[in-house]
Amino acid sequence: MSDNDEILLQRDRGLATITINRPQALNALTLDNYRRIDPALRAWAADPSVHAVVVHGAGDRAFCAGGDVRAVYEAGRGISGDRSLTAVFFREEYELIRRIHHFPKPYIAIIDGITMGGGAGISVNGAYRVATEHTQFAMPETGIGLFPDVGATRFLNRCPGHVGRYLGLTGARLNAADALYCSFATHFVERNRIGALLDELVSDHGGMEAALSHFAAAPDPAPLAALQPAIDRCFAGNSVEAILEALAAEASAGGPHAEWAAETRAGLLAKSPTSLKITLRQLTIGRDYDLDAALALEYRLTQHVMAGHDFYEGIRAMLIDRDRNPQWRPASLAEVSESIVDSHFAPLAARELRFS
Repeated sequence: MSDNDEILLQRDRGLATITINRPQALNALTLDNYRRIDPALRAWAADPSVHAVVVHGAGDRAFCAGGDVRAVYEAGRGISGDRSLTAVFFREEYELIRRIHHFPKPYIAIIDGITMGGGAGISVNGAYRVATEHTQFAMPETGIGLFPDVGATRFLNRCPGHVGRYLGLTGARLNAADALYCSFATHFVERNRIGALLDELVSDHGGMEAALSHFAAAPDPAPLAALQPAIDRCFAGNSVEAILEALAAEASAGGPHAEWAAETRAGLLAKSPTSLKITLRQLTIGRDYDLDAALALEYRLTQHVMAGHDFYEGIRAMLIDRDRNPQWRPASLAEVSESIVDSHFAPLAARELRFS
């Protein structure tokens, strides 16, 4: 192992540590990265001398900004790599997330800085998630022609009220207090105390819960808590169109949430219309899904999205050309028929993601 390795695997007595070492890419995870982490977790699960695992990101900007969707884009477009990456990447990512979810020992993610997409997948699905004052959490996939995946069918539906719908459709960013409010984080620890927390976890004198509780502090009140009544009013509809109408009514009525409603509505209208409709369907049908069911559904959706247009157009506009002017197809919600939405949920036959 060298400091140039993208995944640093270390042991200090009973504490095993994974460092995502791609700070220049905001610690976005590649398929090779997943293939380094997975066997390490399997070995540590079987090693009685390991009492806990910590995962964190290098640098001070991000825990993990997501999966390497640019590589998936290039494979799907035939620009580089094997076209099968559009299936293999998601399959192996989801299998790792499942391993994290069922990990038999304490698994602690330090979600300091940007935590999005795949970064949420390898943290929220684990046992403990420690946020800091620098945490920025989001699931912004509808803005790139995708949908909230990595187990989001489950964890967004566990948010209070209709907050999960709001977050999944809009990609709104959350601070540490909001992440705690939604149970995406389990503890809040100030960044300058993370090192001392890790030292305490190495010693394991008082146990995991005691160490986390000792270093945890109370963040400021969660902005989402004050916003939730408006979210619940506006995101209760059974269609994206109904949600937009409710936001328009909230904006026109004035009051404390009028500006939020107008900005949220404008933001939704810039997202992929197809992504919005499949996301709302995904979160509706997956309301009571466990993680296995969530990942199986999401894998099915990824494969239909990979065969379409909007993901490639979203990545082009946001990451390749950076003109931030995606030309979605279909271009409007009215053009996204029920049959188009249905097609994204069609079974994949032998290509389904199944867990042994």
